[in-house]
Amino acid sequence: MSDSGNQSCLMGAEDTVSFLVCVFHTWEDWAGLGQLEDYLSVLEYLLWVFTPLAVVFILPFLIVILLYLSILFLHVYKRKNQLREAYCNNLWDGARKTLATLWDGHGAIWHGYEIHGMEKIPDKGPALIVYYHGAIPIDYYYFLANVIIQKGRPCHSVADHFLFKVPGFKLLLEVFSVIHGPQEECVRALRSGHLLGISPGGVREALFSDETYPLLWGKRKGFAQVAIDSQVPVIPMFTQNLREGFRSLGTLRFFRWLYERFRLPIAPVYGGFPVKFRTFLGDPIPYDPNVNAAELAEKVQQAVQSLIDQHQQIPGNILRALLERFHTKHKDH
Repeated sequence: MSDSGNQSCLMGAEDTVSFLVCVFHTWEDWAGLGQLEDYLSVLEYLLWVFTPLAVVFILPFLIVILLYLSILFLHVYKRKNQLREAYCNNLWDGARKTLATLWDGHGAIWHGYEIHGMEKIPDKGPALIVYYHGAIPIDYYYFLANVIIQKGRPCHSVADHFLFKVPGFKLLLEVFSVIHGPQEECVRALRSGHLLGISPGGVREALFSDETYPLLWGKRKGFAQVAIDSQVPVIPMFTQNLREGFRSLGTLRFFRWLYERFRLPIAPVYGGFPVKFRTFLGDPIPYDPNVNAAELAEKVQQAVQSLIDQHQQIPGNILRALLERFHTKHKDH
């Protein structure tokens, strides 16, 4: 209705009802509701056309998820006898083996996870495992799962203080023997005959390392002093394509400044790509009473760097790491 039509309508209204109807039509024209109805009609038509197409693509995706859940269940079921025995012996042993089986299944399905050199982890007795820290250390979770399953023993771990402040994590950390890292507590765990895993780079390496895989250990040598005080061997560890699975935006200046200023590890992490993961365990570095902490730290860093140089193409490439899922035989680089 035009403006002149609206004015004549208002002036010619003979009663209240006619006047209100006329006001409504005037407001409808002013607000463009007539056009809105056209837009809604078009939107309804598009939904009618594309909904069947969306369903066609979503349903197969849901079936794939169901298949993966079925495979995950089978990974758990094939170890039902071990799980039953674990639950009979100790409640938390059963819980650990159940979660280890789930994580092992996830690693096998999503990353085709492999471990090379598992025989270097002792069946009994202590050892210090020193590893490169990814943006998310999911490879270390897979490693812990395999130690529990294959060696029948847990591996204690050292984690950053902030992890103990995350709501709901307390029980998980207790059950899997995670400590926040005082040297005395680490020595106590090793002298008690346990395995202990530690990443000298820690959160800094997780946030600020990149696809070129630099080791950001600085001058840290506390882990080496722990090994000397405990008189245990050190086993270096590195996982191929770890930075292609998950990457961090910590290399951006803002997040670097935020961490250095406030110690807030909040750099965004992206990824979750199903790239090939292979964990390599180097030769154990035996205890030597003639080597001090600084020398041992340097030796361990060189051992981890050697694993990176031998098994990781630099810089890492996500597409290449994805294609490696199709290769069953490992080739050293």
